[in-house]
Amino acid sequence: MSFGANSDFGKGAQFVFGGTAACIASAATHPVDLIKVRMQLQGELNTTAPSNGAVPAKKVSSFGAAANIARQEGSRGLYKGLTASLFRQACYSSTRFGLYAPIKDAMSSPSETVFPTYKKFAAGMTAGGLGAFVGCPGDVVMVRMQADGRLPVEQRRNYRHVFDGLRRIVSEEGAATLWRGSRPTVLRAMLTTSAQLGTYDEVKIQLLASGYFKDGMPAHFCSSMTAGFLATVVSSPVDVVKTRIMNMKDGGMKYTSAFDCFVKTVKLEGPFGLYKGFWPNFFRLGPHTIVMLMAYEQIQKTATYVKRTYFSTNVSQ
Repeated sequence: MSFGANSDFGKGAQFVFGGTAACIASAATHPVDLIKVRMQLQGELNTTAPSNGAVPAKKVSSFGAAANIARQEGSRGLYKGLTASLFRQACYSSTRFGLYAPIKDAMSSPSETVFPTYKKFAAGMTAGGLGAFVGCPGDVVMVRMQADGRLPVEQRRNYRHVFDGLRRIVSEEGAATLWRGSRPTVLRAMLTTSAQLGTYDEVKIQLLASGYFKDGMPAHFCSSMTAGFLATVVSSPVDVVKTRIMNMKDGGMKYTSAFDCFVKTVKLEGPFGLYKGFWPNFFRLGPHTIVMLMAYEQIQKTATYVKRTYFSTNVSQ
């Protein structure tokens, strides 16, 4: 079965299946995502010594960052921004999963016996970009909540939850701020979703065609692991730019645009500055992709079984 297609449900069900699976994955990998954000902000135009209460601005490893967070903010600090993360996925991933199959259908041609791989990537890019625009407000709140602990105490925003963050951003900075960094966010989502859904779709088909795999968890795991690694490689530079722009405060604007952030990062930190937090990003996006896509398959399989078993009058054998 082609990814995103299910004859037992209408296309609207994919919004629910995809959003639910993404929320499960985000809850499971949130601490790693928080560490990634903190590492991406290391050394960011750092010209002054930290004030009292700020996290030291020295470079640390992933494990060092995790230890610092746990020591200074407690174990609950690793889950800062979780409500915003779930809200973001409910908007972002519901949209991209729900639109992927309809976009593929719109791009298909009656003369094609096999749907081309490049069209799968194009469908993923389109669905991801639209989903990112819808989910951008949640993304802004999530990044700020995750980054709060590294700021001096007097500069922290202290959003209580995602809806408090949304309300305060609108009242204090204007509604347009909810889409700050939307360009790198959309670009990152286009690259990530193309790599995740397009790669998963294609690798799964090839594995099943090889005859060594059946449509089950081993095939789903191998396909999603490949998709997760590729998604991390192509999206990391844009993710660093996105994180830094979203974390800016009014009155302390460090960058004038996404391109300005890109140039300053490379100039001050070198090309590898764009890959800061790569390993925590991979250890977050890799497992996130695996959990999300495998959960999606299992949710769809379970929903199909329940419908056919308990709600179908004519169960086809």
